[in-house]
Amino acid sequence: GWRAVYDFFRRWRRHGYIRELHQRLRRTERERQGRLPEPSAGIIDSQSVDGSETCPASSRGYDGGKSRDGRKRHILTDTGGLLLEVTVTPANVHDSKAAPELLEAFMAEPGRLLELVWVDSAYQGQELADAFAAHGVEVVVVKRTDGTKGFKVLARRWVVERTLGWLSRSRRLNRDHERRPDHHVQMVWWAATITLVRRMAGQRPHWPEFRPHRLAAPGPARG
Repeated sequence: GWRAVYDFFRRWRRHGYIRELHQRLRRTERERQGRLPEPSAGIIDSQSVDGSETCPASSRGYDGGKSRDGRKRHILTDTGGLLLEVTVTPANVHDSKAAPELLEAFMAEPGRLLELVWVDSAYQGQELADAFAAHGVEVVVVKRTDGTKGFKVLARRWVVERTLGWLSRSRRLNRDHERRPDHHVQMVWWAATITLVRRMAGQRPHWPEFRPHRLAAPGPARG
């Protein structure tokens, strides 16, 4: 029943299995593309989502800019849009405050080669720059052209925005239904892994229709 499924989910969360699975698949996909397993450049962005009634007030907030009452997921991707790291905060936490923790989580593992990260204008300030410089990572702000109105594709920025769009296709991530922020993090890893596996398989999801009348009785074994 649901208890067995939840115990499975909790065990994978505790040991970081789904994150490790995605990291291995991500490195394999980059090598398949003729790139190094670890990226030297990345892109950071965030996405606020409303919280459902199961999302407690103690771990949620109101994002006035996006009119969202819930949580915010912060992601780091490579230049192809593959997820590198994710953290989750209340939606009222400013992007510049959450970015150092996001980078720290990714750079904590040995073998990281990240040297440069593209961000939007929300990721500014000396404190953020110092936190990134401590890891030898340069921050490059991609700004909109002065006077530009409406939608505009920004160099490098569109890649991470596309990844956020991919994640939003997961029904579980349209709203935050999780009681714990770390459970939301795991749901992001699951959604990213499913997307990556489909990408590597080169096929769209297909669920065969079940038609009982097509089932035939087993016949004699054939040599």
